[in-house]
Amino acid sequence: MRQATIERKTKETQIKISLNLDEQSGIDIDTGIGFLDHMLNLFAKHGRFGLVVKAHGDLNVDPHHTTEDTGIVLGECFKQALGDKAGIERYGTQFVPMDETLGQVSVDLSGRSYLVFDAEFTNPRLGGLDTETVEDFFQAAAFAAEMNLHAKILYGRNTHHKVESLFKAFGRAMREAVTINPDIIGINSTKGVI
Repeated sequence: MRQATIERKTKETQIKISLNLDEQSGIDIDTGIGFLDHMLNLFAKHGRFGLVVKAHGDLNVDPHHTTEDTGIVLGECFKQALGDKAGIERYGTQFVPMDETLGQVSVDLSGRSYLVFDAEFTNPRLGGLDTETVEDFFQAAAFAAEMNLHAKILYGRNTHHKVESLFKAFGRAMREAVTINPDIIGINSTKGVI
């Protein structure tokens, strides 16, 4: 079973995440930030992952620490659950429409950390989430998971729709990348390691 549970405690946040790549063993999200909870629910549902997130952060300061640290722990869970990555597709690209918006996410579980984020949000806040922290979340997840992650809004108007399309596309792209392909022998790299 490809799964991981990781707990991270700092002076700013206490976060525990359990991730199951192979079973939709339940989705239970509580970060204290309603909009982030909504996005992580969508990510897990559309990625077909079991995901439990319990986060307590210094929301009296702002949502930045909790959002970023949640991305870190989620990325660490993917890295641990994937192990040596033998047999996985490795790559995933998904486009997701959300009414007038079209978002795209591409990932490469390469063992190299990189983020390209191409999205502008006209609304600075969605519920309790500062929209500038959406990029911080993806940056944290990409670096902790040691993956390339490209997230782009091709077009759109509504900020909620833009963020939602990215999280859904992220879930679907990760599902594609972590899928085991019986035609792949060993590691999907000429280097022999990713």
